[in-house]
Order: sequence, then structure tokens, then C-alpha cells
Amino acid sequence: MTTLEIGWRRDKLGLGVWQHQGKVAITGWGQSPVDRRWDGTSMDKILGAYAIIAIRRALEDAGVKPEEVDGLLCCPDNMAGAGVAGPAGQWGPDRPYFSPPYNTEDGISVVTNKWLLSQMPELTNVKYAPDNAPAIGEGMGFAAQACADGMYQVGVYVYTANNLEGRYRRGGDNAGDFASGSRQWTTPWGAAGGQDALPLQGYCAKYGVEWDDMMAPIILNEHRNGLIKQPSDFEGWSFYLQNGASGLSKEDYINSRPTFWPIKIWDCDRPVNSVGAFVFTTAERSRDMRQKPVYVMNHNQGNTGRARSSQITVDEQEEANAKAAQMAYEGSGWTARDVDIFNPYDGYSWFLPFFLEAFGWHGVNKGEARDFFNGDISVEGPHPFCSGGGNLGNGRTRTSMYIDSIQQLRGAAGKRQVNVKAETAICAFAPFTSAAYLCLSSSTP
Repeated sequence: MTTLEIGWRRDKLGLGVWQHQGKVAITGWGQSPVDRRWDGTSMDKILGAYAIIAIRRALEDAGVKPEEVDGLLCCPDNMAGAGVAGPAGQWGPDRPYFSPPYNTEDGISVVTNKWLLSQMPELTNVKYAPDNAPAIGEGMGFAAQACADGMYQVGVYVYTANNLEGRYRRGGDNAGDFASGSRQWTTPWGAAGGQDALPLQGYCAKYGVEWDDMMAPIILNEHRNGLIKQPSDFEGWSFYLQNGASGLSKEDYINSRPTFWPIKIWDCDRPVNSVGAFVFTTAERSRDMRQKPVYVMNHNQGNTGRARSSQITVDEQEEANAKAAQMAYEGSGWTARDVDIFNPYDGYSWFLPFFLEAFGWHGVNKGEARDFFNGDISVEGPHPFCSGGGNLGNGRTRTSMYIDSIQQLRGAAGKRQVNVKAETAICAFAPFTSAAYLCLSSSTP
């Protein structure tokens, strides 16, 4: 069987506590080097080569032998690969994607299970290798559900993040010279995230806050957290740690290039070329592995709201994010007081006030993010928000939120280990109004 049955997604309220909570564990993770982009020539740095590195590191971390793996869940969709779904896959000429001798994207700009199995002969016992594993936000939940449903006993979920010059989200309608319909009001301003700064403008007006005053502390904190890594952390899983710290100061942030008022360049995560991998297994198997298990308590997917017009408003954004929080809490059986580590998605920094207030983490209510961010949000303090540095502090791998949550719950984050209790975590790749949240715990129910 190559796919899960229809209906695996937990994409609405009313589903109750996830029936499999605590029965699936994450026991290993691995991250490849993090480059700015593939240079177009070095075959040891293509996406496939980095995927192999990430998988082997994840297996090493878990103490799992390759022949023990019976599930491989590689997401073929990334950010700029021809032949995959969405606008990323509609970019560019027909195949061959690159000049000869390349005759396929697989292994170069896209990675599939088929390619990995052909290049990793040590994976001799893979029985479950779906060709439709979702992107990491929904994909981590997909991997957990597949394990709980008995599709595999020991599996590796793989997410690739490529960065090919000039190709990010420039396919399909985005490649055209003209914008028609509702797109004429949004597309000319740039890729998704730019026009969606309008809820942010509404937020500032609604609550009477200055953007720089509210966001400078969190941007600087994430860059700091991204540099606090263990020497053994696979070269740091941070672009800035591997390629030089940004050296960002508050003044640099305030005076940096604007992209869409009030968003600046530092409010946007840096596109990178990297691959992450995670080992999932049953709770029973996890007890015999190298690392302390981190148990999956809930997963959610789906969209929680849409704009009633051509542009979502601040009120609609708040309503949608509140619904996503309700879904996460309902499925885990938690309340805001039960969440120790909170690593929401931060591809654009303006997501963070909305997510923080929607989840009510550490008692933050609507309009209170500014005061919270200007308090002590460091990993040493009482409110260690985005303790891993997120995408803003590490680069757009989309894995840092999960890696930090795993490390914090293991008690293995080193100098980045929080001083507060770290027994539960919520982490996500959930942009805009997505509900793709993962709830983790250091113990079973």
C-alpha cells in the first residue's frame, strides 16, 4: 500500500483527543549542511546528496540501523522544483530542467522515495514508501498517523528545501506579464507574504503599537537563538552559524530595506538549500533506541479561515488563528497552561503576534504581544519564545521549530536549554491560516 486511507487529516474541530496519542515517538533527527543555494555544479551539494546526509544523521541520532527502516516518507514538493505541485513546480522550461547531461530533476532540485531507494541500497527493508507525503507542516502529522495506523514500524520522514536562483514561487500565473481578477490587487506587490502584511497594518492600528518597537526584540532574539547550538548539532543546522552571523542590531533592523510597509527584509526568512529528516517509530520500539523518546500527542492540518473579500483582515486573521489553536488544544487535551515550549512558524515575522495571542501562551491576550516581546523572551528567562531561533534565525529550512522542540524535551539543547519546565511542546509549519500544528510530550499520557 502506498497511501493512507482518505480521512487521515485532522482538519476540523470536534474530532476530540487524538486516539493514538503517546503511541508514536520521534527518536531521531538529522539536518544536512545549510547553503544559501545550490551552486549549479557541485554534485555533492545537490538536494539528493543532502537528503542522504540528513537521513544517515537521523538514523545515527536514533541508533537505528538502515535495515531496520521499513517506512520512507519523502515529500517531493519543495520550493522551486519542476514537476511538483503548486506554483513552485510550474516554473521553468520543459525537461530537461538543466543542461545535459542532466535528464531529470529527481535528486537535483526534487527528491523522491524512488530516487532515495535507488541511491541508498542499505535501505533493504522499506515496505511503505508513499509518493504523496505532504510538506513538513502536514507531513509530520502524516508520518505520525501512518505509524499509528501500522503502515510501518520504523520510518524516516524527509523534507527538502531547495533554493535555485530566481525560481522561488515564480511558476504558473506568477510567471505571467499581467495579473487579472483579484490577483491585480495582490500579485504586483510580490510573493505571498507581502500583500498579506495588510492584517499586520490593521493590527498596529487596532492596538496602537509601533511595528519596530514590537518586533525588533523578537527578531534579535531569534537571531541569537539560532547561533546557540551544540558542537554536535550537525554543523549547527543554521545558515548563520555555518556561513557567518548576521551581526544584526536593533538599529540595523529598524533601518533595513522595507519590502512592504511595515515589513522589512529582516522580517522575511532567508531562502536556503538544505534537507531535514526525522525518525518516527512506535512507542514500544522507541524504548530500545539511543535517545529519549519524544511522543506525539496530536497533529492537525487544514485551513481555518479565508478572506471574505480580496484581502484578509486583521479580525479574520485573528479568528482563523484562534480556531487553529482550538484544534491543537482539543486534539491534545491541553490548555495554554500545559504548553512549555512554543515554536510557531515564523516564515514572516508578522505571523508571530497573531500566533502567540491565538494560543494564549503564557497568558498573552489580544493586543499584548508588544509588551510580551519587550519582556524577557530569552532562553534563559521565564518566557523562552521561539527558543530554537525559527526560520528567521536559522534560514528557511522549515525544520528548526521541530528540532528545537525535540531537543528541549530531551533536555539536550545545551546552552539553549530553557530554564523553565520543558515537558510539552507545540511546533509548526503553519503559515497564514493553516492549522498544521504538532503537539509533543516527553512522556506518555
